[in-house]
Amino acid sequence: MPSRQPTRPRKSSISARLAAPIVAAVPATPEPVGPETVTEIFSRLRAANPEPRAELEFQNPFTLLVAVVLSAQATDRSVNLATAPLFAIADTPEAMLALGEERVRDFIRTIGLFNTKAKNVIALSRLLVERHGGQVPRDRAALEVLPGVGTKTASVVRNVAFGEETIAVDTHIFRVSNRIPLVVAPTTDKVQAGLEAIVPAPYRLNAHHWLILFGRYICKARKPECYRCPIADLCRFPAKTPAPSAPAPPTPSA
Repeated sequence: MPSRQPTRPRKSSISARLAAPIVAAVPATPEPVGPETVTEIFSRLRAANPEPRAELEFQNPFTLLVAVVLSAQATDRSVNLATAPLFAIADTPEAMLALGEERVRDFIRTIGLFNTKAKNVIALSRLLVERHGGQVPRDRAALEVLPGVGTKTASVVRNVAFGEETIAVDTHIFRVSNRIPLVVAPTTDKVQAGLEAIVPAPYRLNAHHWLILFGRYICKARKPECYRCPIADLCRFPAKTPAPSAPAPPTPSA
């Protein structure tokens, strides 16, 4: 009787598929829009909001500086609620120093990181008095050495208080710039440099406000409202959000 040959195990089709490398399908980042499209984007943003304004409330360059320092990791609304009574009695560096850190802390207790921010407000007030005669400097380097002041805060103050054509980049502008995309870059500083290089001169002064308001109320992080976006046809973001479906009409009762 002939000997039986050992049965060879059949290769599983699943094993065969798993032997090949698994590659995730990651959509490529679109190329940034060109100069003509950049101009058209800002033309439409200006048409929708001809005179944009900062949502932080302030009376002068000093209160603006303090408000922007306090706004880090906090909403403009929460900052405005805290600073209204604070600025009513301390709207200069001298008055803020006279108030003292403990009382400043009491005013801003509802804002995140209030302990550190109170220290910074008093420290920057002291430096303004000692080095700048109580005035907020216009120079970027002089601003950035103040406690609690970085590139973004300095750019906001220079733009809003002194009319400098700077484009401060926060989380909203960073997202919008990379999403449209206007400038594709991994850091806020690089996005700022890129935007300041490509935004046409007639739009540069207000570009910060247009982009931040656009990112805050239309081009939102989780669910951008593309269906009501004034630049949807110019934007290259592939995953546009469709308009919400209308609710079904009520079923007539029998």
